[in-house]
Amino acid sequence: MRGVLLALEGVDRCGKTTQAARLAETLRQRGHTVETWRFPDRTTATGKLLDAYLSRAAEMDGRVAHLLFSANRWEKADQLLRTLQRGVHVLLDRYAYSGVAFSAAVNQLDIDWCRATERGLPAPDRVFYLDVSPAAAAARGGYGGERYESVPLQEQVRRVFLEHLYDAGRWHVVPADGSVEQVHQQLLPLVLECVEAAEHHNTPVGTLW
Repeated sequence: MRGVLLALEGVDRCGKTTQAARLAETLRQRGHTVETWRFPDRTTATGKLLDAYLSRAAEMDGRVAHLLFSANRWEKADQLLRTLQRGVHVLLDRYAYSGVAFSAAVNQLDIDWCRATERGLPAPDRVFYLDVSPAAAAARGGYGGERYESVPLQEQVRRVFLEHLYDAGRWHVVPADGSVEQVHQQLLPLVLECVEAAEHHNTPVGTLW
């Protein structure tokens, strides 16, 4: 049985990292092998460039930034597939959907062009969109330290997510304005359903777009 690939998406500070860690902990307690991956991966060659860009230490054209974000995911694509084939479940803290949403909203790039650079990447079995208003997210700790962390920009990003990227067959929109435990209890049965389905239907990993 291959592992399941699950992506957590949403605006900045919506709780993706916290929920990915909480889900991984619960799944491990239930006997599953799980890894959490975060994009951009700032440890890779492209990731170091992106870290400088996001922290405002470097500037670049929006199209160049988008291509670097996409390349950062492609750097890890083969490793991701190998991990899934070993039966390891992978929780993604951001993925290609964020790449498209941020580039289209913030840099006003064509959505189809943004999607094209992600075409062929491993497709998540499910996407969990943690929905919280950008204003509420901004009230959480540490907000404003990186390039895209402003409420007006995040409102545009949220609109692209929900109006242009939402896929009823693959996405679950999960209200994320409650406590960490409340959000976890909403996510957990959805995640367990995916894991249990994979145990009975060993379908190959799909590809994006």
